[in-house]
Amino acid sequence: MDLAGVLLALLLVLVLVVSLLSNLLVLLCFVYSTEIRKQVAGVFLVNLSFCNLLLTVLNMPFTLLGILRNQQPLGGCVCKAVGFLETFLTSNTMLSMAALSIDKWIAVVFPLSYTSKMRYKDAVILMGYSWLHSLTFPLVSLFYSWVDYSSVYASCTLHLKEETERRRFTVFTIVFHSTSFMLSLVILCFTYLKVLKVARFHCKRIDIITMQTLVLLVDIHPSVKQRCLNEQKRRRQRATKKISIFIGSFVICFGPYIITRLIELLPFVTINYYWGIISKCLTYSKAASDPFVYSLLRQQYKKVLINIINRILKRDLYPSSGYNSSLDTENDYCLHRTN
Repeated sequence: MDLAGVLLALLLVLVLVVSLLSNLLVLLCFVYSTEIRKQVAGVFLVNLSFCNLLLTVLNMPFTLLGILRNQQPLGGCVCKAVGFLETFLTSNTMLSMAALSIDKWIAVVFPLSYTSKMRYKDAVILMGYSWLHSLTFPLVSLFYSWVDYSSVYASCTLHLKEETERRRFTVFTIVFHSTSFMLSLVILCFTYLKVLKVARFHCKRIDIITMQTLVLLVDIHPSVKQRCLNEQKRRRQRATKKISIFIGSFVICFGPYIITRLIELLPFVTINYYWGIISKCLTYSKAASDPFVYSLLRQQYKKVLINIINRILKRDLYPSSGYNSSLDTENDYCLHRTN
């Protein structure tokens, strides 16, 4: 194996480790925290993390073996099963991100009617559609024997073996990527741009109130005025930054691979081996970045993780002198009764 192959293998190992740990943390937070489980968005986050975890455990190691051995590391039946799972899980994660954006759009644009528009029942229906949609295409590809080992991507994936099937395979691939990647991208752009519009409107209202206050407080210190103005600027940039991360990470991680798969349909085009592996690693990197983009960097998840760590280390979460909860009162009462 040459130096480039070694570097690609190390990159994939890094992505695998980060994805495994981060997605396990998201699922751990969901199991540990009652507040997170009560949120409707938790259904989408659990489905996303579960699919990413399966992709990490079942697909990434076999791609790593393909890079190291530079040949098919698995038997025919196992390879087909792995390729089936990769097609299903990748499509499912895309649709889960689209469902998360729909949830955020309803919560921000229709806050008063959110509880009636997005219930647990509605979330389960969306996830049911996601699973049904994602299962359809790998089943069709398995029926037509379009799942095999591809040396270009060093993995078991959608692959055309006979040229006589090229036209049918081309139509299938275009429809598959259009109804998974493109559909999810359109939903992401529509919903998050609507969210950004509402966020900017609220920021503008807050800025007007702040400026009116600063005009009235003529004797305010210049440094305080400057801090208020800087906070206005940060508030405007914060919403744009978050939306850019949501949409940008989706396009950067999935875009190169999808475009490569579509270009590959042309009979006169040959994909470079290293570019194929890099584009594949980019799709895997989405599984590693999703927990941070959607969950672990949020304050709620940070608090849950801190509580878990404190419980493992058996630390007291509250000072003994200032802590007097109803639970402790009840425990003391029970102790007095037993005595």
